[in-house]
Amino acid sequence: MHILLNPGPVNVSPRVRAALGRPDICHREPEYFDVQDAVRAQLPIVFGAPPSEYTSVLLTGSGTAMVEAMIASAVPQGGRLLVVRNGVYGQRIGQMAAAHAVACDTLAAPLVERPDPGAVDRALARTRYDALAIVHHETTTGLLNDLAPIAAVARARRVRLLVDAVSSLGGERFDCPSWAPDAVACTANKCVQGLPGISFALVRREFMETMRAYPERSVYLHLPRHHLDQERRSTPFTPAVQIACALQAAVEELGEETVAARIARYARAAAIVREGLEALGLTLLLPPTLRSNTLTTIKLPFGVAYSTLHDALKREGFVIYAGQGAFADVCFRVANMGHVEEADFRRFVDAVGACVG
Repeated sequence: MHILLNPGPVNVSPRVRAALGRPDICHREPEYFDVQDAVRAQLPIVFGAPPSEYTSVLLTGSGTAMVEAMIASAVPQGGRLLVVRNGVYGQRIGQMAAAHAVACDTLAAPLVERPDPGAVDRALARTRYDALAIVHHETTTGLLNDLAPIAAVARARRVRLLVDAVSSLGGERFDCPSWAPDAVACTANKCVQGLPGISFALVRREFMETMRAYPERSVYLHLPRHHLDQERRSTPFTPAVQIACALQAAVEELGEETVAARIARYARAAAIVREGLEALGLTLLLPPTLRSNTLTTIKLPFGVAYSTLHDALKREGFVIYAGQGAFADVCFRVANMGHVEEADFRRFVDAVGACVG
């Protein structure tokens, strides 16, 4: 088995993998709805979102599917969205808005800088927006955006806050009570340590009710439809039943470990990778103050092609990830999510040393 150092899908525990082997069940029977109910009830609790204020909704599809569902569902007829962009995934949100004919403007920041909250405030002051969308962890570079001041600006301007937390929830501090996001999109197969094929969102209960009056811009990607059926112990479409069972196991594991302990575990792994690679003479793209807890972008050594490094490391049992966007030809990325031991990260550093030595 390879150690996956890509930012999802991740290595999962034997317990999560074993959940795939449960007896086959029909998605219209109580046995499935018991799983669905258990996962939905546990998600707000695990992530510190007060259940009295937040509800959860599941969607069969990738994290991208859930982000698109959030964007397509969260803007009223005639409304306007502001996207704060400093990476590929912020750019993708703009593409989603355009695909669903949601009026949208983009506030761009450099790829290696956090957005300026003052610039966000000025943009919201100039134009009437109904919602603001931002990516928490931009895996383009491994940059963690500072949500607290952005959330404060959105609150002050009475604008809905939509967060792409696909690569952060479970691996980064996320303060739902203080930041009060209106909708947060995530996926099973990154820091939650589930399997790909199912995603979820945490949504303020009053906002979910409000969205019911918004246009149904998609048949499948309309969050209120999924939520209403799930509240009734039903489902509008066929879900990924076995993947939902694996998600139940993953959420149970996360609850037992606690999000705080997982963040600490990931931080130790990131330190092993970063300190080890810098000791080898490699250069990290971002300064420490901007780095996420779960992904590091490293400049390729002079004269070493990504494909050469990737293939050599894969022979040693490690899968790394290519640079993205403007950094595709000059960087590689290493994620430290998933069910991976610290000893494996140390072996990885040794393997890189042997490859670039």
